[in-house]
Amino acid sequence: MATTTSHLSGHFYRPILTVVGSNRRQLHVTTRFLSVRRRNGLQRRLSMSLRVSNEMTSTVDMKKLVDFLYKDLPHLFEDQGIDRTAYDDRVRFRDPITKHDTITGYLLNISLLKNLFTPQFQLHWAKQTGPYEITTRWTMVMKFLLLPWKPELVFTGTSIMLVNPETKKFCSHLDLWDSINNNDYFSLEGLVDVFKQLRVYKTPDLETPKYQILKRTANYEVRKYEPFIVVETNGDKLSGSSGFNNVAGYIFGKNSTMEKIPMTTPVFTHATDAQLSDVSVQIVIPSGKDLSSLPMPNEEKINLKKLEGGFAAVVKFSGKPTEEVVRAKENELRNSLSKDGLKAKMGCMLARYNDPGQTWSFILRNEVIIWLEEFSLD
Repeated sequence: MATTTSHLSGHFYRPILTVVGSNRRQLHVTTRFLSVRRRNGLQRRLSMSLRVSNEMTSTVDMKKLVDFLYKDLPHLFEDQGIDRTAYDDRVRFRDPITKHDTITGYLLNISLLKNLFTPQFQLHWAKQTGPYEITTRWTMVMKFLLLPWKPELVFTGTSIMLVNPETKKFCSHLDLWDSINNNDYFSLEGLVDVFKQLRVYKTPDLETPKYQILKRTANYEVRKYEPFIVVETNGDKLSGSSGFNNVAGYIFGKNSTMEKIPMTTPVFTHATDAQLSDVSVQIVIPSGKDLSSLPMPNEEKINLKKLEGGFAAVVKFSGKPTEEVVRAKENELRNSLSKDGLKAKMGCMLARYNDPGQTWSFILRNEVIIWLEEFSLD
């Protein structure tokens, strides 16, 4: 078997694999570079073409390898780790800012990430996308432990994994990030994307609604929220605080049983109309509670409600969330969703994570959230 790589105009090309049988029958794999348009711009993608002689067929069980990845990749950053025997010793790994040409280097990179960032890896799916190609979709959330504020870095994307038909092992692994257009190594855009996520946000150590990050683009991230309960009352505007003392009073004991309920974050202001004028103020109830066991509010204008969760697009920002700023963020997010072909629901939510009286404005964590009609990672 011969394995070669080539670089042209800054683009990384897949290895060319040539397998020659004992009777000179051949299975010849060539590579080419294709451009595929993605919603966030023109994304370069590697694709493999095959020329298989009539006299020989491959015996690689691709379904078995897909099933293997479903079992193996969730251990990527665990003590168990991935099974290195599934990879060629000369496996070639590339992402926008990292490259390795051996399994040893690849595993050292995984170990470095594990120790510096405590990554959480979620595999969404894996499927065969070519004769010797498997594509996976994933989310990786990391906290940079060396910085005092421990910023959260989020990467989502796909990995294109090439199988060596002779060894039946993975010989190439290419990561493509959703958040950038230029995924070629070395990508300055990718490096900037990393540094942008190192900024300071203060997130209180309080319970928040549970969600999974499905996709992070350059302009927003898509989350899947689990159902959660809120206590709410009427507000005046998205950036306003009218009604907050009423809902805060409920969790501090002004209820039918005088039960004190733990504080959560964020505080939501939720507009349900297109003009963003029909507003309610909401505080999230801890996840261990349910509607049947919660005490009744003492005031008629306070309600308990279960939100069913679902898919939402989110943009995060710091600074004082004035009405002008919030409406501008909502408009920018809605335009981005429309450009990307996603159907947004009417209205939006402003999430405020901090006490503005005790937090510097430049480290406030604010989010504008728009619920989506539907979303798919396929």
